[in-house]
Amino acid sequence: MTLLQLKYVVEVAAAGTISGAAKKLYIAQPSLTAAIKELEHEIGFSLFTRTNKGVVISPDGEEFLGYARQVIEQANLIEERYFGAVPQKRQFCVSTQHYSFAVEAFVDLIREYGGEEYDFRIRETQTYELIEDVAKLRSEVGVLYLNRFNETVIRKTLREHDLKFTRLFMAKPHVFIGAANPLASRSSITLSDLEPYPRLSYEQGEHNSFYFSEEILSTLDSRKDILVSDRATLFNLLIGLNGYTICSGVINEELNGPNIVAIPLDVDDYMEIGYITHNRVTPGRFAGLYIEALKRRVGVPVPKVSTREPITRIPVSDR
Repeated sequence: MTLLQLKYVVEVAAAGTISGAAKKLYIAQPSLTAAIKELEHEIGFSLFTRTNKGVVISPDGEEFLGYARQVIEQANLIEERYFGAVPQKRQFCVSTQHYSFAVEAFVDLIREYGGEEYDFRIRETQTYELIEDVAKLRSEVGVLYLNRFNETVIRKTLREHDLKFTRLFMAKPHVFIGAANPLASRSSITLSDLEPYPRLSYEQGEHNSFYFSEEILSTLDSRKDILVSDRATLFNLLIGLNGYTICSGVINEELNGPNIVAIPLDVDDYMEIGYITHNRVTPGRFAGLYIEALKRRVGVPVPKVSTREPITRIPVSDR
């Protein structure tokens, strides 16, 4: 196995065809095909599945591709630092539940370290897909939460995927509602206050278990339930239908607008929000920088919350 073969794998996966990758790499298609087959023979499994439209990465190849990208990134950094090589296009991907501070940290990273060329990606996605992204090294970092209800299942899932969770902060539950909602003037809200209003939640696809829900207290009955897949839709429905969603309370007015407020929810629960990384892979440069950006963004008082009350953090002893 050579570094050049790893670069070939990455290019073929990106192009989706052997011919397209060969043109980009300036090599003959038969030579590229032979190099890929030689590598597949060496590692003992197929990296790609051939189709009538080209090739797609195989299930085994997905994990291999993640490791290949890590190796290439480190090699590029060595060449730049010690051999004066021209800087390569920066690459980094993070997967996250729907948190504004995760987007803010991503913006901070690009503004400070993106350079002239970069290929940075942020995926606001379903909880189980987020875990799989990091497990298969499609993303280097994932951002999610734990609480009393989901912690056992989530931690078991992380162990099965050889991932580790690192806490960023603890928060008391809040409710996101529109600024015109009749409850918006309250200093706190109870579950009974919310009964007449539509409950908004992020759909979780095939893994639609309560344990993978982004919203705590998801097992409680609600007369009006609406599932959405993206944050913009959820916020529009909060405003248009006087709906609500239960969350951490961290909100950014620049990203989310002035028409959404966060009000404390009067329940005995918590949200432990943190990030996940792969146990067998040392985070790359941009993963480390992104984690530092996350820490800065969630440090008091950087994350902007409701103007009525600052975010509440719970000492570990109070869990």
